Amino acid sequence: MRARVIAVGVAAVAYVLGSHWLMTGAPASPWNAVVVVGPMLAAAAFIAWQRGQRLLATLAALATAALIVQAWRGGGLAAGSIYVGQHVAIHVLLAFVFGLTLQAGREPLVSALARRVHGGLTRAMEIYSRKVTLAWTIYFAAMAALSLALYAFVPFDAWATFANLVTPLAMVLMFVGEYLLRYRLHPEFERATLGQAMRAYADRGSND
Repeated sequence: MRARVIAVGVAAVAYVLGSHWLMTGAPASPWNAVVVVGPMLAAAAFIAWQRGQRLLATLAALATAALIVQAWRGGGLAAGSIYVGQHVAIHVLLAFVFGLTLQAGREPLVSALARRVHGGLTRAMEIYSRKVTLAWTIYFAAMAALSLALYAFVPFDAWATFANLVTPLAMVLMFVGEYLLRYRLHPEFERATLGQAMRAYADRGSND
């Protein structure tokens, strides 16, 4: 698991830095958008298909194909519009996924993951994990809104810096901040490692 986490981390950093260079430093080309957005769409199609979400997988595959066709033919949507569309869509989707589990009668997403890690939750843990789910929902929605605002009002290079560099750092800060806050407010909670949390998420996905 540790080797896999390291490999994924290295690949993610390489992808982020490569994407930022293609957006801001490489000569303009319609194929840049394919290289930046295509891998994420293809990964989404693959994961969705594995989880039995055929419609989502098909839509992601069609979007990938459309991106390639547009680059091959030239013209179409501007690369900047494609980049911001991807960034905003990812955050809106995550806000929707987290927020949907806050509906009455459903278990909040963070609560479900915590239950898989700990085997059971106290009442305090249930209340806290629900608040964390709400916090992530607000975070993703706010990032989507901020992305649109920056794209509209600041130079593209500034938006690209926000999307490629600030966004992952902000997510890390959210994780670290929540971790520190959790054990400051509730030192009695059983501690869980990052590996346990990742396995819980993977198990949840395979069972959905």
